[in-house]
Amino acid sequence: MLNNIKTKFSIKDLENFTGIKPHTIRIWEKRYNLLEPSRTDTNIRYYDEHNFVKLLNINLLYNNGFKISKIAEFSEEALLLKAKEIISDKALEDGAINSFKLAMLNFNAVLFNDAYNKLLAEKSFRQIFVEVFIPFLDLIGFLWQSKSIKPIHEHFISNLIMQKLHSNIERNQASNFVQSDKTFVLYLPMNEIHELGLLFLHYELTIRGYHSIYLGQNIDIESVEDVKKLYAKVHFISYFTVSPSENDLDSYIEKVYKDLIDNTENKFWFLGKRAIQYKGEIPYSGIKAVTSLEKVLKII
Repeated sequence: MLNNIKTKFSIKDLENFTGIKPHTIRIWEKRYNLLEPSRTDTNIRYYDEHNFVKLLNINLLYNNGFKISKIAEFSEEALLLKAKEIISDKALEDGAINSFKLAMLNFNAVLFNDAYNKLLAEKSFRQIFVEVFIPFLDLIGFLWQSKSIKPIHEHFISNLIMQKLHSNIERNQASNFVQSDKTFVLYLPMNEIHELGLLFLHYELTIRGYHSIYLGQNIDIESVEDVKKLYAKVHFISYFTVSPSENDLDSYIEKVYKDLIDNTENKFWFLGKRAIQYKGEIPYSGIKAVTSLEKVLKII
């Protein structure tokens, strides 16, 4: 059973979680009796956790070539069995994301790990992160904004994903650096908490054999300057989603140049929402706004 924090779902919640339009859900209800909504004491329609899970499985089959009329013929047991039998790559990803949704709502780390291990039997960690975790994180960001989930759900699932990143980074760091001509220093500025993107870049650098130092959240420039003294050629990389603010960004870049870049071979790249939105020209050599992780990996 799902945690009692979220056991009732509106039809809008179902749309947000599955992408199926309310009009289609209602047709499936009336024509095929696939779902059985309940009503509150004030006559507002809602769906319980059983209907929610059932719709996730229906959506999985439907997206993998099953006609809705055929799905309607399945018993509850047959529907669940068919969902488990699908083994195509796309279905594997969809099935894992369904499990991650349920794990998130139920705060169920066992279910999350079971789905992750099934993916790991077929895919590399990088494939899982790019093909499954990133789309899933985009989805839960939307679910949070639409109030279909609460911040605690997002924090719970993000921390589980972060655990997988840390374990893979630790494995990468078990061997000596292959690429030793430069050092990467990754950090998040003060008041910036969106860590997963930068942590994944740290993973990508370590798997390529680079010396990558991850400093984490809430790091001021003065603290980063201490690392600068230890290495001759440093690539500083940060991720700006909410901080520094749009109004403070130029002054932050100026301070970075003065404290970390000027009169050195060092470089500073920043990613995230602020980099994507940045329209001005940066007047300092060695500083670059990079709009995606893929572009960073191409220029390192």
